[in-house]
Amino acid sequence: MAEGLRERKKRQTRQYISDVATGLFLDKGFDAVTIAEIAAACDVSVNTVYNYFPAKEDLFFDRSAGVVDLLARYVRGRDRGESAAAAVLRELRSEVEAVSPRVGLMAGYDRFLKVVHGAHTLRSRLWYIQQESLENLQRALSEETGAEDDMPELVAGQVCWVHSTLMAWIGREMVKGRAPAEVSREALGLLDDMEGLLSAPVLNYAVRDAA
Repeated sequence: MAEGLRERKKRQTRQYISDVATGLFLDKGFDAVTIAEIAAACDVSVNTVYNYFPAKEDLFFDRSAGVVDLLARYVRGRDRGESAAAAVLRELRSEVEAVSPRVGLMAGYDRFLKVVHGAHTLRSRLWYIQQESLENLQRALSEETGAEDDMPELVAGQVCWVHSTLMAWIGREMVKGRAPAEVSREALGLLDDMEGLLSAPVLNYAVRDAA
C-alpha cells in the first residue's frame, strides 16, 4: 500500500527531530541536551517530541528496532543447507567486506560511541537492546527447529557473542581514529578466529533442509 500524505509527513517529522537531536547529542553530549532544547531547535513543542519519542534515549537509539531483529532475520533468511550460525557469519562478513555503516565502519562512528560511553542511561539502554536481540534470536531458533530443550538458548548466546564481540572490537578500533577500510580487513580475520572457536554443535545447528 502506498504511503499517504499524512503518514509521509509524520515520518519526515520524526526523522527531522531525530536528526536534529543526534546532532545536538554529538556536539554537547547526551546528558547536556534537554528535550526542551531539541524541541526549540526543531521549532516544535515539547509534547510533539514526546509524541514521537517517549524517552530521550529513544531519540538516540531511534533505529534500534531494526537492530534487535537483525540476527533473527539472518537466521530466518538462511539458505538451504545452511545453519543458523553460518548464515549469521555470512551476513556479517558481507557487511564487513562492504565497509558498511551498519557494523560501525564509517566516519564519525567514534563520536557516536563516545556519546554512549559518556552517558550511563545510554549504556543501560544498549544492554537492553542486546538482550532483546538475544531473546528474538532464541525465539527464532525455537520456531525454526521446533526444539523444546535448551539448545536454542545456548546457540543464541554463542551467535550473539560473535555479533557483540565484532561490534565492540570495531568500535574500539574506530575510536582510535583508524580508517574504516583498514578496520574492515582486520575484522574479517577476527570473524575467522571466532568461527574457529565455535563448536561443531553450534556451527551445525538449525541447518535448513536442502530439498
